[in-house]
Amino acid sequence: QVQLVESGGGLVQAGGSLRLSCAASGVPFSGYALGWFRQAPGKERHFVAAISWSGTTTSYEEKGRFTISRGSPRNTVYLQMDNLKPEDTAVYYCALHDNIGMLATTPPKYWGQGTQVTVSS
Repeated sequence: QVQLVESGGGLVQAGGSLRLSCAASGVPFSGYALGWFRQAPGKERHFVAAISWSGTTTSYEEKGRFTISRGSPRNTVYLQMDNLKPEDTAVYYCALHDNIGMLATTPPKYWGQGTQVTVSS
């Protein structure tokens, strides 16, 4: 079955950086987009960033401090988070969909289990 396994979360001070990783396995089709969502305590899960299969197209909720990239092999995705703020504290979820347009606008086909990011002030 499809599995998305995240890593790289943790506790960091405001202004610091973290790099999240996600590896997808068991996906029965190619050309899929990968991305990240986050859910803060008491809030709904929402879109952060997505990247196309080729890695040439990206989409962000808010450009600037976060950078999404695709690894080699193409089943891996990273989220570089810089200048972190306490309001970035959330569980970050890796997600997969057929293409970047759908990933950014519709519920993903598959989710990872999430990784906690905590930013202290």
